[in-house]
Amino acid sequence: MLEFGDRLDHALEKTFTRPAPKSAQAQMKYLVKQLKGTKAAAEALGISQRTVERYVSGKIKRPRQDLRDRLEGEVKRRWQPQIRAKALQKATRSGGDGIIVAVTARFGYEAAAGTTDQARVRSLPPQVLPPEYAERLYAARQAGDTEDQLRQIAAEGLAEVYFRARNTRAAGLEVVLNDVLDLDIQL
Repeated sequence: MLEFGDRLDHALEKTFTRPAPKSAQAQMKYLVKQLKGTKAAAEALGISQRTVERYVSGKIKRPRQDLRDRLEGEVKRRWQPQIRAKALQKATRSGGDGIIVAVTARFGYEAAAGTTDQARVRSLPPQVLPPEYAERLYAARQAGDTEDQLRQIAAEGLAEVYFRARNTRAAGLEVVLNDVLDLDIQL
């Protein structure tokens, strides 16, 4: 299943002006510098301080797959914080570019009596989420909310923009985003 959290992170990574360090040694050096010491880096990665020191000195060059993934994730989470903050500010402020979401998914509905509320697969063209939903989505991601919570926030935003057309139709329609088949998020 495609995950909103990963796609949000990927959209932010596209705004970076320089590539993140690639080698394990460069990544470890960056992490040690950011966390201000080998002990903090070791705790963040779940390895010993001595192992971190070996990577920094170049004695160990190729980490195991699980450590490589954790190391890459920790570096990307901290890479270019000012660029990341500017992109988030631009996407979440009123009148900004917002977050653009294009999705193919199974949508469920709760609507007024006499209308069909059967879930069905729909492909939505790219939609710009209102700034308040973009802000909620990124705040939830940074707070570590679950994938279901992120999906619910996105569903509320898409309901506002696409299905209810900013409250000009389908008043009271509640949208549930179930199975995500294709997802593209851009800033």
